[in-house]
Amino acid sequence: MNRRGPYVCGVEAAMDVFAGKWKSTILWELHDHGTRRFGELRRALDGVSEKMLAQHLREMEEDGLIVRRDHGVVPPRVDYSLTEHGRTLNEALHELTRWGEERMQRLG
Repeated sequence: MNRRGPYVCGVEAAMDVFAGKWKSTILWELHDHGTRRFGELRRALDGVSEKMLAQHLREMEEDGLIVRRDHGVVPPRVDYSLTEHGRTLNEALHELTRWGEERMQRLG
């Protein structure tokens, strides 16, 4: 799943998976709301383009963070949800979020 070659350390491997402006927000959105359709995610992520959201979702599916389910109906219905692997990344990001909130307070 590595897009850049062998990793040197665990931080690099982690950053490769959730690097991108919207990926961490997608993770939190799916964590907070469970299964979401593409349109619901797009509305929840103010400012994301359809192209960028589709690209991030594809990469996250390739990395095993989310599962894409196509219901095979007309009109098309596709939804996304976290995998167990994605949930564990969310748990790891929780501490980074806490650190970021403390930093925001210090910067005031």
